[in-house]
Amino acid sequence: MKKLFLGLALTAGTLAFAQETTEATTVKTAKTTSPLKSDVQPIRFGIKAGGNSAYFSQQEFGINSQKLGFHAGAFVNIPISKQFSLQPEVLYNQMGARDVIASNPIKDGNVKVQDKVTMNYISVPLMLQMRPMDRFYVEAGPEFSYFINGKSKGEMTTTTTVGGVTTTKTESHSEDLDKDRINKFNFGLGLGLGYDITNNIGISARYVNSLTKIDKSRPAAENNNRVFQLGLNYKF
Repeated sequence: MKKLFLGLALTAGTLAFAQETTEATTVKTAKTTSPLKSDVQPIRFGIKAGGNSAYFSQQEFGINSQKLGFHAGAFVNIPISKQFSLQPEVLYNQMGARDVIASNPIKDGNVKVQDKVTMNYISVPLMLQMRPMDRFYVEAGPEFSYFINGKSKGEMTTTTTVGGVTTTKTESHSEDLDKDRINKFNFGLGLGLGYDITNNIGISARYVNSLTKIDKSRPAAENNNRVFQLGLNYKF
């Protein structure tokens, strides 16, 4: 009888130890894997809009050369890890410049044209975002744009000198850009930063430097877009 009770006690102790070991392993596994799952945020969609300040590479950077416009569109934020995510966007995007000056000599004088140029694009940025902190991020990536239409508006001043008398004539003009002269596709590189004010609302700033030329007949180095963007975004 004593041997029977001793055997039952040993069996019960063995089973209890095995159960505790299994539970401990399960808890440890859960503690190990759950933080990894919670580190990566879900995919989120959103909308964004804001102001643009654009100019052409041929110009000196300054207030007088900046053409104000806007951008607006949608995006999807795809987390890769806790710190990195991809953010493709589709934007209606205004670029261009102010004080675009051309001077052409004519017989007995000169013609000076000073324009404000507005160029409308559909842009698709693909930004890689890195978060050194939970709410703050930096981003970089390519931007692909397609030219829709544009307009040039300004003044043409004709100065002539005949018989020692100088005459100046100024005329206003507004005309659509010749689409046959404009490159339909525009490729640029963007660099920016952002801050999430709340879980849904954020603010961002970005600079995009285009590498492709605007006018097909001119060199790219003096003939591409530059744009600063500042805007708000909302994540659903």
